[in-house]
Amino acid sequence: MTTFKQISGNVCAPLGFKASGIAVGLKKSQKPDLSLIYSEVPANAAGVYTKNKIKAAPLLLTKKNVKKGQLKAIITNSGNANSCTGKEGKQHAQQTMEELATQLKIKPHLVAVSSTGVIGVSLPIEKILTGIPKLTEQLAHDGGEAAARAILTTDTFIKEEAIELKLSNGNKVRIGGISKGSGMIHPNMATMLAYLTSDINISAELLQTTLTMVVNNSFNMISVDGDSSTNDMALVMANGMAKNSQITSVKDPDWEIFYHGLSYVCTSLARQIAKDGEGASKLITVNVHGAKTTKAAKCIAKSVISSSLFKSAVFGNDANWGRIACAIGYAETQIKLQKLVIALEDLTLFANGLPIAFDETLAYSLLDKPEVVINVNLGMGDKTATAWGCDLTYDYVKINAAYRT
Repeated sequence: MTTFKQISGNVCAPLGFKASGIAVGLKKSQKPDLSLIYSEVPANAAGVYTKNKIKAAPLLLTKKNVKKGQLKAIITNSGNANSCTGKEGKQHAQQTMEELATQLKIKPHLVAVSSTGVIGVSLPIEKILTGIPKLTEQLAHDGGEAAARAILTTDTFIKEEAIELKLSNGNKVRIGGISKGSGMIHPNMATMLAYLTSDINISAELLQTTLTMVVNNSFNMISVDGDSSTNDMALVMANGMAKNSQITSVKDPDWEIFYHGLSYVCTSLARQIAKDGEGASKLITVNVHGAKTTKAAKCIAKSVISSSLFKSAVFGNDANWGRIACAIGYAETQIKLQKLVIALEDLTLFANGLPIAFDETLAYSLLDKPEVVINVNLGMGDKTATAWGCDLTYDYVKINAAYRT
C-alpha cells in the first residue's frame, strides 16, 4: 500500500518548480487574474481536455504543444475564456505563448496557455502582454498560493494539495496540484482547470496514460450543475529532478506508487471543487457498491450526483430517497430492484424493493452535515465507484443570473 505525507507548497512542492500570480485588470474586481507555473528544466507533460465540441483557442494551442511531450510553463488568465472569439482569439493565444517564451527565453512549444471566464468576449490582450514581464519577475518557489488564487473565477477558496512519497528504493518524490472550478461542472472534464506537478522521472507516454486513468476516477466523477465548458483541462508536468530511474512501464512497482499518489492529489482537488460549487452549502459523496462492472458503478454514481431534484432535496435536508431511486433507474445500465439498497451513511432507506421505516430526525441530522454521504448497493457484483457533487441552492441561481454583470 502506498504511504505518503501531506506537505505544503502545492505546485511548488516538487523540486524545480516556481509559480506566480498577479492582477492585470481582466476582472472588474481587480483581483489576481494572471497565473504562471514554471519548471526550471523541461518537464515531460500530459493533458486531458474537455469533451465539449466547442473548444477555446488556448486549449487547442495547448493540446498541440503538449502532444510534443514536454512543457516548461503554464500561463493562465482568468476573467475571460477567449472562447468563440474566432481568428482573433487564436492570435491572442499565440501572442501570449510567444511573449511568455520570449520573457523566459524558452521555445514557444514549451508553453501551455489557458483561459477561464466569460465566453465570447474579446481578450484584452495588451493587458496580458504588458503583465507578462512582471509575472515572470515574480516567479518564486513559494509562489504556489498566488498562482492558485489568480486562476479563480466564482470560486470562494483556492484548491490545492501536495504530498511526498517514497519509491521502492527509498527515493523521495513529490506531487503537487492546484485547481479551479465552481460552476458549469459536470463529469467528463468540465468547467475546471487542474495543474499538477511532480519531480518524478517518468516517460511522457506513461505519464499520459496515468493522467487519463486518474482523471477518469477523480475529475470526471464530479458534477455541480450538469454544464460542460469549452476551456477545461488537466495538465501535468513531471521534470525528473527527483533523479529516480525513469519509469516506463505500468509493471514497474514505482509506477503503482506514483499512480496512487497522483490519484490522491487529483481526488482531493476534485472534492474541493465539488465542495465549492456555486452557492453550495454541502459536499455530497455518492458511493456505489455491488456493481457488475466498474462502468456500471460509475454510470449510477454520476446519474445520482447529477440529479437536480436529489441535490435540491439535500439542500432542504429532505431524505427523499425516491429521487435517488429515480436517478438510478434512468441511468443507462441494468439494475435489479429487489437487490437495490439505498442508505444515508448507515441509515437504510430502501431495500428489497420496498421503503424501510427510518428515523426522520436522524436522517435530518445526517443531511445537515457539511458532507452528505449516500451509499448505494446494487447487489449484482463487486465493482465500486464514487462521485462527488454539491447541493443545489437559491444562491446558485443568483450567481448565474448575473454572471456577466
